[in-house]
Amino acid sequence: MTDETSGAPAPHAPAVKGTVAVYRGATLFDGTGGPARRSTSIVIDGPVILAVGDDDRIAANLPADAQVFDLDGRFVIPGLIDAHQHIATPPDRPAAEAVLRRLVHSGVTAIRDMADDLRQVGDLARATLVGEIPGPDIRYAALMAGPGFFDDPRTHQVSQGETPGAVPWMQAITADTDLRIAVALARGTHASAIKVYADLDHATVAAITAEAHRQGVPVWAHATIFPASPGEIVAAGADSVSHVTLLAFEGTDEPLTSYKTKPKVDHERFADGDDPRIEELFALMRRRDTVLDATAGMWASEALAGEGPEDAERAAANTELAAVLTAQAHRAGVEIATGTDYETDPGDPFPALFEELAFLVRRCGMSPAQVLRSATLIGARSAGAEDVMGSVEVGKLANFVVLEDDPLLDIANLRSVALTVKRGRRFERGDFGGDDSGAGRPEGAEHPGTEEPAPAEPAAAARPADATHPVEETR
Repeated sequence: MTDETSGAPAPHAPAVKGTVAVYRGATLFDGTGGPARRSTSIVIDGPVILAVGDDDRIAANLPADAQVFDLDGRFVIPGLIDAHQHIATPPDRPAAEAVLRRLVHSGVTAIRDMADDLRQVGDLARATLVGEIPGPDIRYAALMAGPGFFDDPRTHQVSQGETPGAVPWMQAITADTDLRIAVALARGTHASAIKVYADLDHATVAAITAEAHRQGVPVWAHATIFPASPGEIVAAGADSVSHVTLLAFEGTDEPLTSYKTKPKVDHERFADGDDPRIEELFALMRRRDTVLDATAGMWASEALAGEGPEDAERAAANTELAAVLTAQAHRAGVEIATGTDYETDPGDPFPALFEELAFLVRRCGMSPAQVLRSATLIGARSAGAEDVMGSVEVGKLANFVVLEDDPLLDIANLRSVALTVKRGRRFERGDFGGDDSGAGRPEGAEHPGTEEPAPAEPAAAARPADATHPVEETR
């Protein structure tokens, strides 16, 4: 090649290896299951955590050229992970970039994109990874479903210029499909997983899962595939299942014929939170280490409020169902990841993930510490990335969030985010347009009130979530 130019600017690139920084004086919740630790230092070398330990011990072993950031007792948690996002249905680059920018400035350092137009998602993932644009890391799925699903308008939105069901990122699976080739095509999109969606029987789901695992690819599935039931999907070996309300179809007396002809949910059956057939399903999920991407709070969101009393009644019923089933899953020991499947209005300063976490605390019997573990370590597990993210540990990526207030006392204190560190790169909340708290300024820096704050980047007008991605659940 003769063109050796450096390419597009990467102002948000990960920190460079050999550049050592220490964040000292943290009150650290590291995500591994232990209590928060005071007077803790985090040492990073470029994009990776080099050491975590007591302030005094770390200070005695620092290289002379290490950059020191004093946190003065502020709270540090691992980078948050939204386990269910859609950023390109239909593709809209300015809207997607605005969502990604808000996410990373709110402490979100990774997301799972659960099938979109991967032509755009792949480039967004590359751009956030190398730092051309601000945003979390993106782990994304290629979709497989039965042929009957591909008259859904969303499949046309994400296959513009091509035939829905006949592209590598969105494939129609039949009895004649060579699954070895189908999985290989999905891998060719650089997808992190295959998402199994709709209109496939349990034998086909099992065959897709087996071949995907043979090729080293995780499987992320809808919790009911129609006609495949939740129990059949879990037994087939799906690594995670999405949408807790879809679990209500386990053990139903009505046939699960197709995605478009779902039977009516008997909400009363689950009201007491101890349905025995669901309990058996949760026991199976626990044995198989299946992660539940609950998306528990989405029916309580404005994005799904709908219009009129009928829509309001349906949303309220699904909200209660989600709360009851998620609480039962939590009591049963099922690992829960925190996905959203919608976004808050573009004018909201914080993303939908904060609403999901609050819902899990308020309505599902989880403590703030348990919810933070779900939003970090279990989120990383759901994305197949637990080896590199999800906790503040030596050898993992330098992904963490600095908060002014203690989230273990009140999950709403996530809104006190002052700084996100992603792959060692700092994203000051003040640069998003909020308060510039000065948290974690280098030792010797001027007081925050003495220098002019950096101008906020203009926020692109993101389309509301229900317009970009009609929610894929029980509607």
